[in-house]
Amino acid sequence: MHRRFPAMGAYLALRVVSAPILFLLLTGNLIESPGVKTFFGFAYFFTFWAVYIASAVLLFFICVEVFRSVLSAFSGLMNFGLVVFRWAALASTIVSFSSVSFSHSGLLMIPDIAYGLMRSVSILELCLLAFLCLSMNALRLPVRDAAFGIALGFGLMSANDFVQSLLASKLTSLTAPVQFVYESVILVALAIWAAYCALPEAAHRPIVMPASSTIYRWNEIASALGHTGTQVAVRQPANGFFLTDVERVVEKVLTRNLKSSESEP
Repeated sequence: MHRRFPAMGAYLALRVVSAPILFLLLTGNLIESPGVKTFFGFAYFFTFWAVYIASAVLLFFICVEVFRSVLSAFSGLMNFGLVVFRWAALASTIVSFSSVSFSHSGLLMIPDIAYGLMRSVSILELCLLAFLCLSMNALRLPVRDAAFGIALGFGLMSANDFVQSLLASKLTSLTAPVQFVYESVILVALAIWAAYCALPEAAHRPIVMPASSTIYRWNEIASALGHTGTQVAVRQPANGFFLTDVERVVEKVLTRNLKSSESEP
């Protein structure tokens, strides 16, 4: 699994390692000593947002891994789709950063940048899940495939984050019922990943489809796009066709004259 999805393994390792470190830094921030409290406060701030930004970057590479895995049988669509995927990621990042107010200054700009980056990645995750749900039959993608399980888990998390951001102004306490719903959805996503890792995956078989199928034609068209093929130099004399035509005209005239002279008494 970690060979097939190395970015997913790096993401899980990052979260597992960073969770106890952040917990210790947060606990140290409760110490009443002013110097120690300031040290742990700055350490927690920088560590938390560094992990947050690194998670957003890894999530982008996870989306690329899932996309590659799903379209591995269609090399043309995969190569063409990756180009479109990167441009979509760039456009989503630009739109997300353009919507950031940047009302804060100094170190407080880091959360604004991190939230904008994570928002753009979350949009990509939802789009990837929608793409898989709509094209599963055409791509012959089984529900038990690990790529679909990873996309499903991240899609739930992204939708959960967007709902929480909409209700953030109404949340007055960490013990509000909405907070328990939010944490429950995260546990559901983790349970989905655990189930996909534990259950035996369906055996991968070569995809056989008729040559008249639409996706096969799309794959051939995508393979041809951007492929110039082999170039062959053909030498054609500039005056060759003109001289040949002149010779034919002269021959016809001579032949006609000979026939007319022979017909005369």
